[in-house]
Amino acid sequence: MTNGTIVRERPEDGPVIDELVARSFGPERTRKTVYRLREGVPPVPELCFVVVGEDDAVHAAIRYWPVLIEATPAILLGPLAVQPEMRGQGMGRRLVQHSLDAARGHGHRICLVVGDPRYYRPYGFQLANPLGLILPGPVDPRRFQAAALVPGALQGVRGWVKRAAA
Repeated sequence: MTNGTIVRERPEDGPVIDELVARSFGPERTRKTVYRLREGVPPVPELCFVVVGEDDAVHAAIRYWPVLIEATPAILLGPLAVQPEMRGQGMGRRLVQHSLDAARGHGHRICLVVGDPRYYRPYGFQLANPLGLILPGPVDPRRFQAAALVPGALQGVRGWVKRAAA
């Protein structure tokens, strides 16, 4: 259990994850476009995971949220957060791979993320704007990315990313 164990997010993890995300992304995080897409919508429970240590403490967390690309269902990755003193140990990468595998297993076809392209490219993400996907609000187009979780899932999918129904 060197780098911790990945488990589904547990009800008691919520406050710890909220604090971790606040420490990782700061107070300005709630002004970002992705927060407006999440607002009032619960995360996808089967895709929310944490890395726990031997002491049962949460070392890292990942969540996904349902969104629509016009009428096409998709998931939005994020936030992904790792305790500052534990960064660089591969926990985030393990969580991304594990959760994307789980997403495929649950039948999700398209995943979006706003993040560092160098970090997400190895998981199959590519720039979303050239694909015809549009994220409302201000966002750096170099950070807005999409991945087809099954071959061909992005073919013919174009338009605005919207909040899923609450």
